[in-house]
Amino acid sequence: MAMLPSWQDKTFEGKKLGGKIRAALWLEAEVGEGNIFTKAQLRQAFPDEAQIDRRVRDLRDHGWRIDISRDDPRLKQEEQRYVSKGAEVWIPGQAKTAKHKNSLTEAQRRKVWQDDNFLCRTCGVGVGESYDDGGIELSKLNVARREVLMADGSAEFQYVTECKRCGTRSSERQADLGEVLATIKALAPLERKVLAGWIEADRRTLSPLEKLWGVYRTLPAESRAAVKQAVADDGN
Repeated sequence: MAMLPSWQDKTFEGKKLGGKIRAALWLEAEVGEGNIFTKAQLRQAFPDEAQIDRRVRDLRDHGWRIDISRDDPRLKQEEQRYVSKGAEVWIPGQAKTAKHKNSLTEAQRRKVWQDDNFLCRTCGVGVGESYDDGGIELSKLNVARREVLMADGSAEFQYVTECKRCGTRSSERQADLGEVLATIKALAPLERKVLAGWIEADRRTLSPLEKLWGVYRTLPAESRAAVKQAVADDGN
């Protein structure tokens, strides 16, 4: 087994070791698969690397699995778990950019927008529209990559339309297609029919009952009590 370069060295055999490679070596040498580390420990190990958090995230593009609290509820907000190693990025040729990171052409970008009806698939805002917060900012659409867990357990990266505002909040967002498909199978026929209508229209239309519930929730306590009584009376 070849000896690994030291994560503390910035060069190895005359070649520069970047932050991503050194972070990978640190995980291997100091943390170990299955173990937890914190952002504070990471930054303490790399005080001169301003973007070391991002370099660790970049390792996911090469098959490294590093869970955060969103992936594993047992983890605290500041904790991460080094689950498994991916490509050995310290070996020449292994640290090249992953295929899904390649730049899109303008034609490819426009096709993603067209497929998504020129809507941010996170918040639903359309291109050039204003947000509902009363501000003057108009939306700008980008193309983001989204990791999708497939029904067979594999993972792949797919492109999705996202506005600039949502893009700043969607770090490492992941979609579980397998779970979605399993939930659909469990739907009652009527629920499946309603869902099919929403999918066809690419928007959710509220039923009269859902609108009534929305109004009910805004009522003061005394009025809610009167509605509750009316519903109970009609049910008898």
